[in-house]
Amino acid sequence: MTDLQALLETTCRLAAEAGALIQKIRTEGFETSSKGHEGPVTRADREADSLLKKELTRLAPVGWLSEETADDPDRLACDRVWVVDSLDGTKEFVKGLPEYSVAVALVEHGEPVLGVVHNPATGDTFAAARGLGARRNGKSIHVREGNRLLASRSETDTGEFEGFVSAWEVEPVGSIQFKLARVAAGEAAVTLSRGPKHEWDVCAGALIVQEAGGIATDVFGERLRFNQPLPKVRGILAAAPGAYIRAREQVAAIGASDRMSELSDARGS
Repeated sequence: MTDLQALLETTCRLAAEAGALIQKIRTEGFETSSKGHEGPVTRADREADSLLKKELTRLAPVGWLSEETADDPDRLACDRVWVVDSLDGTKEFVKGLPEYSVAVALVEHGEPVLGVVHNPATGDTFAAARGLGARRNGKSIHVREGNRLLASRSETDTGEFEGFVSAWEVEPVGSIQFKLARVAAGEAAVTLSRGPKHEWDVCAGALIVQEAGGIATDVFGERLRFNQPLPKVRGILAAAPGAYIRAREQVAAIGASDRMSELSDARGS
């Protein structure tokens, strides 16, 4: 077993532990507060983040970037960084929809080398390491061509997928990391977002798609880079190879979301 394989197995276990904590809090009950335009947050988000930060930085003492931890610019000097979303899909968690996930990635020199997406509600764990393929609950997975497109529920509600419904079977789903994992497992051919995403929203899932034989880029078809000063990417497009080409052509014709201006505004400030 390689060091990367061993690290991946331990990371899967820790993601499952965070998932068990999230489910425990769901059973006990919780209050929901708001982070403004960033959406809701619960103690499940915060406590799972604390658990993961403590254990992952002990496992590999490298830089840290996560949704629930204040950003430390010292991470930019690190060759290796954990990129974590302790609870991706908090809206679905609050509503009781089984479409939320724990997402953990290890990035080296801007590229993910390890990725885990765990769904606490279903118990499924999707995992990959660079050059070692992708697995779901220990069994190999591969992308599959088809016409199913997984879309953000909120982006569907605001009409951002109106230009895709004639060519694809559009299915609204919660967590973007869970959507990416499902594409990797062949349950849909493509997922995309035409607006900006935080690095922790897509890092783990993008690697899993790639190791499952798919393609994952930003929505303009450019290579994804992580551990950037502004930890956001220009959307996401992840798919089986044939579906990727079709979706990329449509995105090029339709264009990015107006929300992409958030990146220009932030980088210009």
